[in-house]
Amino acid sequence: MDISWHKDFAKAWQDRIHHGRTPHAVLLAGPPGVGKRAAASWIASGRLGIGEQTALPQFPFERPEHADLHWLEPPEDKQGVLIGQIRGLVSNLQLTSYEGRGKVAVIEPANTMTTSAANSLLKTLEEPPGDALLILVADRIGRLPPTVFSRCQRIDFAPPAESEGLAWLDRLQPGARWAEALRVAGNAPLAAIDALENLDTLAAMSRELAAVGAGRASPVDVAARWSKLEPGFVLDWLARQLRHAALALAGGRDRAPGLAIDESVLKRMDSRNLFCYLDRINRLRGQPRGSYNVQLTLESLLIDWSEGLAEAGSDTEMGGMRLMPAQG
Repeated sequence: MDISWHKDFAKAWQDRIHHGRTPHAVLLAGPPGVGKRAAASWIASGRLGIGEQTALPQFPFERPEHADLHWLEPPEDKQGVLIGQIRGLVSNLQLTSYEGRGKVAVIEPANTMTTSAANSLLKTLEEPPGDALLILVADRIGRLPPTVFSRCQRIDFAPPAESEGLAWLDRLQPGARWAEALRVAGNAPLAAIDALENLDTLAAMSRELAAVGAGRASPVDVAARWSKLEPGFVLDWLARQLRHAALALAGGRDRAPGLAIDESVLKRMDSRNLFCYLDRINRLRGQPRGSYNVQLTLESLLIDWSEGLAEAGSDTEMGGMRLMPAQG
């Protein structure tokens, strides 16, 4: 199924190919759920002549297989791309292409590279061997070192207009609760597919977050319920809500269609500390599983929320995260 909102991207990329102006390193940037990995697969498949060539990136996304394609992602038990993976990639790119069409490397999510891994990649990004093409996919460009950022040609991917997203999703599964799922996902259609399966859970979490913020629910009780869910699911949702809250404070709720926080609750929050609070959540999202006590850490976050974030910007313990260590 064509990813329809990639038309402008696909045309621009084909124009680059036609005029011989394809970059040697490209950064595909944008929020989760807009099809960046499908775009990376489409670029790589076209460059290496893998399979059927389509006019647009496709859903569902399938990672192509080819001797000259190297697709790096964090190991199953790790949170980021490691220096050993990058060193192995750099060595491989020095070898002769199997089919003579050059080599392609995809690194995703590139924003999870460790500092040492990113530094190991710099020379290759600046002067890739032969006809190598490096494709970096980033969900959070703020986590990329400037030295990496500056060596890539950036292509931004944004969610489509709500009407286009809804029309595309309805073709995928007619009659589903797409409008609700799309709001939850911040208008990102592919994220809405995942959100559809969790609408009832997310609605309950929205009510509980509002109740904690308004002083109608115990942070400890809510943390106990949330700790039974996948930590990444909870933290990703919280991060989206905080980003929507920042947009709402800057330009009104119409700029944040996925915001589930009541306006009365939002007004109670100390907006000066909102970004400090979001930074704590984002750092937690980057921590290895099992490195902190999920329930106690959620209690800490929700207690700050119940207090209007009054103290959220003053915490300096462990870099402002107040991680509660795992037991045992």
